[in-house]
Amino acid sequence: MPESTAPFGAGFETVLFEVADHVATVTLNRPQALNSFTQQMCDEFEAIWRHVREDDDVHAVVLRAAGDRAFCTGVDVKDGIDLHPNIWSQRDPGEQLSPKMNQVWKPVVCAVNGMAAGGAFYWINECDIVICSDDATFFDPHVTYGMTSALEPIGLARRIPLGEVLRWALLGNDERMSAERALQIGLVSEVVPRAQLWDRAAALAAKIAAKPPIAVQGTVRAIWESLDSTRTQALRRGLSYPQLGNERGKAQVDRDAVGRDWELR
Repeated sequence: MPESTAPFGAGFETVLFEVADHVATVTLNRPQALNSFTQQMCDEFEAIWRHVREDDDVHAVVLRAAGDRAFCTGVDVKDGIDLHPNIWSQRDPGEQLSPKMNQVWKPVVCAVNGMAAGGAFYWINECDIVICSDDATFFDPHVTYGMTSALEPIGLARRIPLGEVLRWALLGNDERMSAERALQIGLVSEVVPRAQLWDRAAALAAKIAAKPPIAVQGTVRAIWESLDSTRTQALRRGLSYPQLGNERGKAQVDRDAVGRDWELR
């Protein structure tokens, strides 16, 4: 049989995938279900992260969501996900959904609009730059429905102060964090009007994708892997990253050739 000429992602049903100018754009595409994830979406994301990791034409990623109501509201409570009948053989959906769990060191810019609840943080916790629209709200419904909240807040505790994580997880559906509050505590780095969200995320990814990819990926990996070490251990190991990513520690580009088109924020 002849090999398929269809582009990668053409057969996906829950996600849209495209690549242009070294930026992969991944769009959660279940707006009718508030972009909640199913086992099929988990499987498609596992394939996406493998493709992004292995395709050197991809330098950066934009992660966004279709529809106006939600970025993602976690697992689809109707379709759910497949769990192994042996509890000790079960795996966390984050192993399929999360970029860093899939060893993706290409920067991911996340654009959040509307509701971002519970399992949405499998993505948000592991993206490198998170921005949101002014209508975004963040909450965790687990305890409201009698479920322990563990995996999402554990990841979130690496991004924001512990007290904010506990408040977010323990108040459940009784409180939603606003876009303004998310900016104040560093959960997001920028808030923009909804109509500008996708363009702004694309612009940030394009600026990153234009830089030497080996240096960028080494930077991402060095920073994230340092979180698993003490400060001293991380600093001692840190030298190995520029040694691997830069020949003899030298810059890869002519400094005088680099533009001075700075952007203040």
